[in-house]
Amino acid sequence: MKKQTSLILALTLFVGAMIFSLFIGKYPLTLQQLLAGDSMQQTVFLTLRLPRTLIAGLGGFALGTAGFVFQTVFRNPLAAPDMIGVSSGASAGAAFAILFLPASAMSVTLSAFAGGLLAVLLALMLASLASGKDHGSIVLAGIAVHSIAQTVLMLLKLTADPEKQLASIEYWIMGSLNAITLRQIPFYCIVCILGLLGIFLLHRQILLLSVEESEARMLGVAVGKLRLLILILATLVVASVISLTGIISFIGLLAPHIARLITRDNRLSTLLLSGLFGGLLLTVSDILARSTAASELPVSVFTSLLGAPFLLYLIIKKSDNPSKLR
Repeated sequence: MKKQTSLILALTLFVGAMIFSLFIGKYPLTLQQLLAGDSMQQTVFLTLRLPRTLIAGLGGFALGTAGFVFQTVFRNPLAAPDMIGVSSGASAGAAFAILFLPASAMSVTLSAFAGGLLAVLLALMLASLASGKDHGSIVLAGIAVHSIAQTVLMLLKLTADPEKQLASIEYWIMGSLNAITLRQIPFYCIVCILGLLGIFLLHRQILLLSVEESEARMLGVAVGKLRLLILILATLVVASVISLTGIISFIGLLAPHIARLITRDNRLSTLLLSGLFGGLLLTVSDILARSTAASELPVSVFTSLLGAPFLLYLIIKKSDNPSKLR
C-alpha cells in the first residue's frame, strides 16, 4: 500500500509540475485567454511552452530511468551516463556541429546524438577485447572513452571563435531547454519511448544483473548479451535526451536514490518512481531556470544545486555499498 501511495503521489506531483510549467515564464499564460483564442498566447504556448515542458517531463523521466539502470547493472550507486561515455561523446558531437556544420539546432542535435552513440559503441568494443568481459571492464573502457572525448572537445574549443562559437559550445554543455521546438521532438521522442519500453519490458532481467555474475549464470542468464542489450537501450534513451537539452547533471544520479529511500528495494516500482522523480526534478528545475532571474539560466545550475549536496550526503554516509542495490 505504501508503494502504491508513493507512486500516486509522485505521479500527481509530476503531472502537476508539468501543467504548472505550461503557464509559468517571462510571458505569463492564462487558461482563459488560451481558450478565448488569443493569438499571442497560443503562439507562445505551442512554440515555446509545450515543447520544452514535454521534453522536461519525458527527458527527466528518461534520465531517472536510465540512472536506475546504470546503477543496477554496474552495482554502483554513483553510476551515471558518463560512466560509459555517452555525455562526453554527445558534447564532442555538438561542438563539432557548431564548428563545422551549417548553423541550425537540428544539426547540433543530430551530431550530439551520433557522438553519444559512437562513444558508447567504442566503449563496448574496447570492453569486448578485455579478457574478463565483466562490468568492470566496461567501466574502465567508458572512462577511457570519456577521456578521449574530453580531449577531442578541448581541441575543438581551441579552434573555436572565442566570441561566438566557443560561447555556443559552453552554453550547450551547461544544458538548456529554451531552444527546443516541436519540429525537433518527434524523432527523439520516438527513440526515447522505444528505449524506455524496452527497459520496462526487461525490468526483471535488469534486476538479475544486480546479483553476482556467477549467480546470474546459474539462473540461466546470458549475462554478457543481456548487459549489452540493456546498456544500448539506456544509452539510446540518454542520448535522445541530452542531444536536445545539452548536459543535464545529477538527474540520473539523484532520482533513483530518492526512489530507493521510499521503496527500500530495487523492484519495478522503484524503476517507475525513478522516472517520475526524474521528470519532476527536471520540470521544476526548468521552471526555476526561466523564472528566477532577468535572463534565463542553464537548467543544470538548479539540478546541480539539488544534486551536489545529495552526492556529498551519499559520500558522508558511505552509501556507496553495492549490496544496497540488490
